[in-house]
Amino acid sequence: MDMYNKFFGEFGGRYVPEVLRAPLIELEKAYRTALKDPAFINELDKFQKNFTGRPTPLLYAENSSRKLGGADIYIKLEGLANTGAHKINNAAGQALLAKRMGKKRIIAETGAGQHGVAVASACARLGLDCVIYMGTEDIRRQRPNVYWMELFGAELRAVKSGSATLKDAVNEAFRDWTASYGNTHYLLGSALGPSPYPDMVRKFQSVIGNEVKEQADFKIDALTACVGGGSNAIGFFSPFIKKDQPRLIGVEAGGRGSGAGKNAVRMNNAGKFGIMQGYKSYFLLDDDGQVLPTHSISAGLDYPGIGPQLAYLGKIGRIEFQSATDSEALEAFKFFAVNEGLIFAMESAHAGAAAIRLAKEMGPGRNIIVNMSGRGDKDIFISAAALDSKNWREFLIEESGRIDVRL
Repeated sequence: MDMYNKFFGEFGGRYVPEVLRAPLIELEKAYRTALKDPAFINELDKFQKNFTGRPTPLLYAENSSRKLGGADIYIKLEGLANTGAHKINNAAGQALLAKRMGKKRIIAETGAGQHGVAVASACARLGLDCVIYMGTEDIRRQRPNVYWMELFGAELRAVKSGSATLKDAVNEAFRDWTASYGNTHYLLGSALGPSPYPDMVRKFQSVIGNEVKEQADFKIDALTACVGGGSNAIGFFSPFIKKDQPRLIGVEAGGRGSGAGKNAVRMNNAGKFGIMQGYKSYFLLDDDGQVLPTHSISAGLDYPGIGPQLAYLGKIGRIEFQSATDSEALEAFKFFAVNEGLIFAMESAHAGAAAIRLAKEMGPGRNIIVNMSGRGDKDIFISAAALDSKNWREFLIEESGRIDVRL
């Protein structure tokens, strides 16, 4: 196998214009060298401890488990990491690597905004210039995170093309990198894209699963995580992949139900094998190979492809794929807020919905760990509008009037 063109079975690879082959090989060599350098590993460990706030807790969801009367649920609280989600794990690793390579400028894509916030935060900390590409639809849905990115000093570039969501932001970031790779690193946020990104993102996110392995003083029967591109899931599952147990369950966005444009379900024969954005995987494509529209209440799951290693592990049966609808995610969001005092990100609430189902199915004496990949503060314009629309609308109207007066 060509070490610079890695596949997972038939998935993955490096399908990019010739101009990007050299920077990707440069990145791969720098990454492999850094992993063997104790100074780099020590610098990353210090960053994770002192800035990110690792390790994050593993919480027994006692009230939820008692109420459901089934398996015990534990929650990995990645939402307590600095910037509010797991995204900082990968952002820190790649930003430190870019600085080691002598790159002065970082570009990134973002959907839900958590990756963008994490990248902007890491760049502010490390003194790197930062540009974030974000679809206008996601800007509308995730205005709080836009504010934080810009507060950290990042330049936000709105993407209006296509569906104006995550896939379009990725496309624009790749265009930028093609013209600027000499002084720029593209800090891709999920475990997808051309090699070495899937390997690199999994490695930097594996801190989640490695901590879980140390923290769990009980038999783990199932792990569940939401899956958009797949960075939180592959990091969470990473230490357990080569074993037969526990069950690994990825949860996709069921959206409004079946049918093109109503969800973002790629697995279980829903997607088609194809090549997009530099890698082979399953994508939501029409009969002519064109990308289909997607939908999810969560911007971070609203993506037509899935990371190549996750696709491979799903195909061979090591990872089970389920989905949760928008309404199921909202119900899980409310359930864990009321019973545990936790505000799940809307993405993470999809995994929470699956954990609730699993707890009932598996019954007492079994243990499930759900990855709360992020906090739901960012989703206030979505969750409040869906669950408390009258009061939220009145507040916004009243507050907008106050803003006009102040201005």
